[in-house]
Amino acid sequence: MIRVLLADDQPLIRSGFRALLEIEDDIEVVGEAADGNEAVALARQLRPDVALVDVRMPQRDGIEATRLIADDPDLAAVHVVILTNYGLDEYVFHALRAGAAGFLVKDIRPEDFLYAVRVAARGEALLAPAITRKLIDRYVARPPRPGAVLDELTRREREAVALVAQGLSNDEVAAGMAISPITAKTHVNRAMTKLGARDRAQLVVLAYESGLVRPDVT
Repeated sequence: MIRVLLADDQPLIRSGFRALLEIEDDIEVVGEAADGNEAVALARQLRPDVALVDVRMPQRDGIEATRLIADDPDLAAVHVVILTNYGLDEYVFHALRAGAAGFLVKDIRPEDFLYAVRVAARGEALLAPAITRKLIDRYVARPPRPGAVLDELTRREREAVALVAQGLSNDEVAAGMAISPITAKTHVNRAMTKLGARDRAQLVVLAYESGLVRPDVT
């Protein structure tokens, strides 16, 4: 059973998402929060698999709430997905840097919404190649900030990260490197550990910001 926490200051939005989620046999809404402080408190109390967090909330916004959840070692299994009305904007970018696994626009189709919740629960990033491209173009295509931590990556780990930064799945990384999916996952997980990335979304951001991968200039 996938346990979901809803955090949005609009009761109508929360009730709509709850109604959609609770008709599914494998999903359970375990709590609702109306502001960022409550979202963090309920995440600590309920330990959901997925926390759907509105990016703009009173008391404490979704970015800071995400950061507090992501930085709490006891909540390492909680996958935060940011909810936004505006698509990929500066708020979403900061939320990804803070530890969000991805983001959803609130007018998403119901079937895509449910699929996204299941993807997040598996610990995968909600960053399709098109979204990754926009992320790079808007916010990451800036002077890199290289760090010594990059020296810790092996050649194969660097190759794996480069493919992840293109928005590829582990299976696609494996195909691109001519290795097994298990080996690809190992390379990706080791790179995440060495770079201090909570998940694949953060790995993409760190890969470009560090200069490990550079956006194409066309």
